[in-house]
Amino acid sequence: MGRGVRGRRAAATAALLAATMTAALAAGCTGGGGAGDDGRGTPEESKPGTSPSASGLSVLAVKIDNASAARPSTGVDAADVVYAEQVEGGLSRLMAVYATRLPKTVGPVRSARESDLELLRQFDRPTLAFSGAQKNLLPLIDKAPLRAETPGNAPDAYFRAPDRQAPHNLYLRPSKVMPETPGEAALTTGFRYGSAPAGGTATASQTVRYPAASFTFTWSKARDRWLVGMDGSPATTSDGKRMAAATVVVQSVKVRESAFRDFLGNNTPYTETVGSGKAKVLRDGRAYDVDWKREKATDGTAFTTGDGTPVNFAKGQVWVVYTEAR
Repeated sequence: MGRGVRGRRAAATAALLAATMTAALAAGCTGGGGAGDDGRGTPEESKPGTSPSASGLSVLAVKIDNASAARPSTGVDAADVVYAEQVEGGLSRLMAVYATRLPKTVGPVRSARESDLELLRQFDRPTLAFSGAQKNLLPLIDKAPLRAETPGNAPDAYFRAPDRQAPHNLYLRPSKVMPETPGEAALTTGFRYGSAPAGGTATASQTVRYPAASFTFTWSKARDRWLVGMDGSPATTSDGKRMAAATVVVQSVKVRESAFRDFLGNNTPYTETVGSGKAKVLRDGRAYDVDWKREKATDGTAFTTGDGTPVNFAKGQVWVVYTEAR
């Protein structure tokens, strides 16, 4: 074989490897493979928790891929609460929480993070649907007070969409892991709903930036909602509907390094949701500067004005976007 042929093959191999690693990083991937391989072993080895009917109904939380290649997502508009957090490489990922209604399909589903376990402690044994996690994190997930539903222990609940490329094509059928809708009582978030507080500042839009991602919320008087934008473009669901929130919380928190890294060596950020700090609440076209407090992991989060008055949210979907406190 001539040097020219060997050179071209070596270059092609290097290019393919680089493209694969770049795609994995862009997706924030930390583990997981096919629909039946999430790194947790066989159903017997993973020891799933008791069923909702045996332990009392709690919320369903689904980790949603939010890389550009994963959009548009499916089923996020049915969530009661959507949490947005920073992951490896400065990208973003979503956790959609369902209590009052369950969509037929949710996804694309991706991997869990360590800080998810702290966030979910506010619920009574929630169901966490995800695909894969850093291998050293899996034992912590198994010990956490939640039901882990993955392609490994609930293969019938997941499917791969043929019109998308892996790993952005894994979807969940919620009815396969939840026998019925949990109901509003399962939303032990600490959120209060009602009339708007006094004051506030008229606000047309609010943008939150991560190193490699951004969210913009634009007030629509016609829809009485904050229209969601991601990375400078309108965010829509797979059926073409614009994502929209009744209330948006931009919550300033401590974001530190965790003990985990992805396969490229990038550290996984840990978003601390227990503690206290400042937040901005957007509702009804106005922005309110408030304080937040969550004393322990099993508590919900309280949002108050400077004099301690609880802040009501508008009825409807709530987005909580975590941003690093400055």
